[in-house]
Amino acid sequence: MPDLTTRESAIRFLDRRSALAAALVVLFLSPAGPAGALSPAWPTPPSVEFGELYRAVEMDGVFPDQKTFADAVPREPPAQVMADYDRQKRLPGFDLRAFVASHFQQPRQFHAFTPQPGRSIQAYISDAWEALQRKPDDIEPYSSLLPLPLPYVVPGGRFSEIYYWDSYFVMLGLEQDGRGALARDMLDNIASLIDRYGHMPNGNRSYYLSRSEPPFFSCMVELVAAHDGDEAFVKYLPELEAEYDYWMDGADKLAPGSAYRHVLRLPDGVLLNRYWDDRAAPRDESYAQDVETARHTNRAAAEVYRDLRAGAETGWDFSSRWLADGKNLWTIRTTDIAPVDLNALMFHLEQTLAKAFRLKGDPDDARRYQALAEKRGAAILRVMWNAKEKFFADYLWREGRQSDALSAATAVPLAFGIATADEAHAVATFLREKLLEPGGLGTTSTATGQQWDQPNGWAPLQYLAIEGLNFYGERDLAREIADRWISTNVLGYAATGVLVEKYNVEQGADGSGGGGGEYPLQVGFGWTNGVLAKLRAEYPESSFKR
Repeated sequence: MPDLTTRESAIRFLDRRSALAAALVVLFLSPAGPAGALSPAWPTPPSVEFGELYRAVEMDGVFPDQKTFADAVPREPPAQVMADYDRQKRLPGFDLRAFVASHFQQPRQFHAFTPQPGRSIQAYISDAWEALQRKPDDIEPYSSLLPLPLPYVVPGGRFSEIYYWDSYFVMLGLEQDGRGALARDMLDNIASLIDRYGHMPNGNRSYYLSRSEPPFFSCMVELVAAHDGDEAFVKYLPELEAEYDYWMDGADKLAPGSAYRHVLRLPDGVLLNRYWDDRAAPRDESYAQDVETARHTNRAAAEVYRDLRAGAETGWDFSSRWLADGKNLWTIRTTDIAPVDLNALMFHLEQTLAKAFRLKGDPDDARRYQALAEKRGAAILRVMWNAKEKFFADYLWREGRQSDALSAATAVPLAFGIATADEAHAVATFLREKLLEPGGLGTTSTATGQQWDQPNGWAPLQYLAIEGLNFYGERDLAREIADRWISTNVLGYAATGVLVEKYNVEQGADGSGGGGGEYPLQVGFGWTNGVLAKLRAEYPESSFKR
């Protein structure tokens, strides 16, 4: 076994593991194609590779979960599969399900094992790091999986690949539980994807390449640097720059009042970011649902698909935040919105780049990125602070006004130190009065049936709010949220023997799992485990309160 202590040597080893090595070198190292389009060197998504067959399988509901076929592994080259399909589909008695079963292998799922009576929640989390861990990927010809060179933790259930913003909250738990080496493997895997494709995709699947997810890479580097030292900032500087270039692509040529991909320029010249997807077609993993959603509106289907895909990039898929009428998914308008949390993350990325360049000994670039961060921070305070209602709001850039949607995203500027002290204290009052529930912090104040709405609570939002409140001295509320969330997790575990991806915080007294959205409640669960491990260490008295 060769030395795999660096990302570069691990990727070289991965490339040597298959007869496809030469093709993979081209695949991994070719630069991204023109902005707004997928590179021809990138793997083709299954919905494109299998065209008519893919649509037939998804629209006929061959699998209960549409993601199953997106992740299925062809047993033969796609061209051969399609030739067989074209020949057989015309035959009397053609059986689509039988055809799929003979030509595709169903994907592996990662379940966090069966409940074991008497096992402590701490032992469950420790065991889950192993149960939810994928080893360095074997190269599966024709699979939608983008292989990674190092071990990584997946969320669990239907989510059998690495996800971008999930990974930061998983890493929090790994670091807390003394698994720093695995946390660094997670970071190096994400860096390897940025090296290959110019950005971190939503996840390591070919059908995720056209979009990303909330950009937490700078937070991951900061987390590792807290243990490894400031040299980590310089080590990952190339990937930090690549991430920034991806999110800011086209900014230098953007006219006031217009947008391009992820970046938009306000009429006064200020730059902000939005979510975007380079494709305007049904998502591979939710194909039939997207087709059905587009049928409910007179809008162009491609426009609806783009906003659904951009909604998936937000990580809040889906939420009343993105809906024009606040209720119905077919009114989704994600690309019309400059989200406050995304721009807070971009502020942190700019600050991190400034620090990395200072450490590298490049004061000019350090000053440039620091100036960009200061401009963005000022813009967030100017256009996203609702002075009347006292909360941070998303910005409807086409309409030139703030969104009325209330959400836990209002706490994210606190987590990154953007708010003034008065604003932070006002946000604390807002959170207590509008979103604090028996089981923790609610996601929004609206019930729509979407999973990122009332009554659900999510681990990453609890953590960001707690961190932000503590930063501004609002320790009582931070402790209250932590106590309620930990109790919800502990009570849910006591009742079921597992941890899940989201919880019904309105019924927090019984630890009920959340609901809504496009798929059933998933067990595992990566970021729930990570945040709970971190919060139990920070609030040990809460861990045993109930």
